[in-house]
Amino acid sequence: MVIGILAHVDAGKTTLSEALLYKTGQIRSLGRVDHQDAYLDSDAQERERGITIFSKQARIVLPDWKVTLLDTPGHVDFSAEMERTLSVLDYAVLVISGTDGVQGHTRTLWRLLKHYNVPTFLFINKMDMDGTNREALQKELKRELSDGCVDFTENGELFFEELAVCDEELLNGYLDQGEIPTDAIQKAILERKVFPCCYGSALKVEGVEEFLAVLKTYTMEKSYPNDFSARVFKIGRDERGSRLTYLKITGGSLSVREKLEYNQSELIEKIDQIRLYSGEKYETIDCVKAGEVCAVTGLTATFPGQGIGRRESVSAPVLEPVLNYQLILPVEINPAEFLKNMRQLEEEDPQLYVVWKEELREIHVQLMGQVQMEVLVRLIKDRFGVVVQFGPGSIVYKETIAAPVEGVGHFEPLRHYAEVHLLLTPGEPGSGITVDSVCSEDVLDRNWQRLIATHVEEREHKGVLTGSALTDVKMTILTGRAHIKHTEGGDFRQATYRAIRQGLKSTENVLLEPYYAFLLEVPTDQVGRAMTDLEQRFGKMEAPEFISQGGREMTRITGRAPVATMQDYVSEVHAYTKGLGHLQLDLSGYDVCHNPEEVIEKIGYDSEQDFRNPTGSVFCAHGSGFIVPWDEVQNYMHMPFVYQGDLSEEVLTAAGLAGKDGFSYDSKGKAFGPGSIAQTGGRSRESWAKSVASMSEVELDAELKDVYEREFGMSQRDLEEQERRKWAKKRGAGADGMPSSKPSHVKYDKKGNPIYPARGPQEEYLIVDGYNIIFAWEDLKELAKMNIDAARDKLKDELCNYQGYRKCRLILVFDAYKAKGNPGKTEFYDGRSRKLAKEDSVESGNEKNGIEVVYTRQDETADAFIERRVHEIRDKYKITVATSDGLEQQTIMSLGALRMSARELRENIDRVNRDSYEEWKRKQ
Repeated sequence: MVIGILAHVDAGKTTLSEALLYKTGQIRSLGRVDHQDAYLDSDAQERERGITIFSKQARIVLPDWKVTLLDTPGHVDFSAEMERTLSVLDYAVLVISGTDGVQGHTRTLWRLLKHYNVPTFLFINKMDMDGTNREALQKELKRELSDGCVDFTENGELFFEELAVCDEELLNGYLDQGEIPTDAIQKAILERKVFPCCYGSALKVEGVEEFLAVLKTYTMEKSYPNDFSARVFKIGRDERGSRLTYLKITGGSLSVREKLEYNQSELIEKIDQIRLYSGEKYETIDCVKAGEVCAVTGLTATFPGQGIGRRESVSAPVLEPVLNYQLILPVEINPAEFLKNMRQLEEEDPQLYVVWKEELREIHVQLMGQVQMEVLVRLIKDRFGVVVQFGPGSIVYKETIAAPVEGVGHFEPLRHYAEVHLLLTPGEPGSGITVDSVCSEDVLDRNWQRLIATHVEEREHKGVLTGSALTDVKMTILTGRAHIKHTEGGDFRQATYRAIRQGLKSTENVLLEPYYAFLLEVPTDQVGRAMTDLEQRFGKMEAPEFISQGGREMTRITGRAPVATMQDYVSEVHAYTKGLGHLQLDLSGYDVCHNPEEVIEKIGYDSEQDFRNPTGSVFCAHGSGFIVPWDEVQNYMHMPFVYQGDLSEEVLTAAGLAGKDGFSYDSKGKAFGPGSIAQTGGRSRESWAKSVASMSEVELDAELKDVYEREFGMSQRDLEEQERRKWAKKRGAGADGMPSSKPSHVKYDKKGNPIYPARGPQEEYLIVDGYNIIFAWEDLKELAKMNIDAARDKLKDELCNYQGYRKCRLILVFDAYKAKGNPGKTEFYDGRSRKLAKEDSVESGNEKNGIEVVYTRQDETADAFIERRVHEIRDKYKITVATSDGLEQQTIMSLGALRMSARELRENIDRVNRDSYEEWKRKQ
């Protein structure tokens, strides 16, 4: 049985491993991380830093229980090392610090355990520390991780009742028998319906024995097939430099001197040695059986994640590096020669991802963070005796497409021939590159089709915007042609590559960037500042959650934001909250880039000058080959287009593709592959195609329209109206499309201030910062917890009544959520009818009967809008701004406006309500 131990950094994972080995008699004395003598932290860097860098294994051998423990890195920079072990685990132990609770990286680990379907036990550590609360922690585990988290340290009726609610079978068994059998609990744990929780202190070896008893009682051995199979999870080298392949036997057995056939039967190698490691020590054995983890020598081409025998290879890792650095070598070192050393390190850690830039003769590496960089510098020095440095880091971007396209590649120099037609369709986020075929074997032989698929998968393909890696694209072989005499395998490689590039040049491409999932906790009186900061950083937020911590009212904001905009925000949060705020950042995959034009211009990639990745094709005439640009290939290609927005049965039959259909169709016979525009999945496809208004062929249903209006403050009709107004403005027309009678410019005085028609010295303006007021008033704050839209509507009604009594001009300003192309929106709100009027500003003359509600445009916060409006009208009106933001109050006072706090506005509205009620009674 293989059990992995995972945790957030400093949760006590290695200390728990030591305690388990000590309690089972595998080691004689307890080592400590801070004393640099931990049994499993054997590397010099691990002992110096006090963290686990490389996964280690230890064996627990008891008469009735044999287990291999895998101790994995806890630091986020080494998450790739940890993730590789998950594919070989039978069970996992997730260690959580009782003083810290569920952290951001803990949620990442939980998500990965679910992704790899690993049954999980939880050990809540450091319960001997002051401030830990067992009941509160158990509630947090249920809230943050799963309702299936059950405290297993207390047995009895309450324990069985809590177990029973986790699964219907457990409930039925409890109702019938009054208790739950052990085998039923084992099954529920194996199916990830129950997650046993135990509490203790690994450092003081408290609760460890009880936790061992829970592990022994509720784990069960798996059964394995008789045919040999194995899963590689790590590549390493011993002190002599011998290459080690760490693998788990998942079927049959493996013996020394046995010949192993792998890499699709292309390679046969002999097993020289089988080692069972425990810490730094190992023993050699002649045979290893299914369920065991071992290291073997003699294999030269294995890689982590590889399946051998009947075992399939695992999919691409969920976690991947997002920062790119240039490796700076000493001047006497030849980069091209040193590249082979870096390839050796990449072999041991595939997520290191070494890139050789031939044009610049530079080595680049992609890393998870600063700590991994420092460890790599030391590793290169120790292994190769070279001191290296790294250049400034940059974001690792990716590219995808927004619409299906048929790409054509033709390669026909003299005595060579191949033509390939590929359908490129948008794939699900995180799906990478997938390959399918609808081509009949009567058109193109199966061997040639397999060769095309191999060429699609054998390399990383560049996008045409920045030269970044292409991802989330499904490539379907539509048709192709070979020559009976002149076609060779290399011809289809060239044709395939050119078909992909030609397709990319023929469709709309989308630049992607890495995103963080963030969790920000700030004092409630600073939530306005926090939301403004996140919006300026292009964050996408959920509704705020109000919590209480240590007697202090706090607000929790969750969402996603680009990695590029959040790099320095942790220190800024600590500064403006005076150490009370807390920000957790967790890599959350790729999404649409927030500033693609800027990035594309900065990188300056020219797809037509990338001669290693040509976009055109090679044709032959008069005995010699000639190059045809990508946009003229359709005039020379030898086979007609298959996909023209229509892959109905008739079209497939006519093209000889019937019976190989891998697509699904709409009512009009239009083809949509899995993950295409018709099946968007997790990421909103309107962001890929730039805006909902541009999606002429894909209708949004009522639910999506509702979401769009709620998130962005405007509907598709509003966007279309905005575009019409822009069109009219360019032609000097009014909002109705007719020539405008108003001047198209504003006049200014000698000091540069705008000159407006006189409105009278006594007229007043009240400008209200909407979200600041909502989160400052108790009643609106409580309402916002349940429904932020209802809180906004209630504030509108309150201000409408107030404005109607005061007869002032009133503008209510809300920060709009981020959406590319969001032009902002202004509404005229009449509280009596509760309908939104069509006026775009108070210049309509009806300003005495309602309020102006403004949703700021993209890249403009409420504070920025208020400051701009105050500056524009300060010479015409008496202006008061209602906000409790101290910095904003100082700014508007410097512009000559008056300030009003949220509390003062509340008191004024209450007083107006009382006065109006008294006046109504008097009239009655």
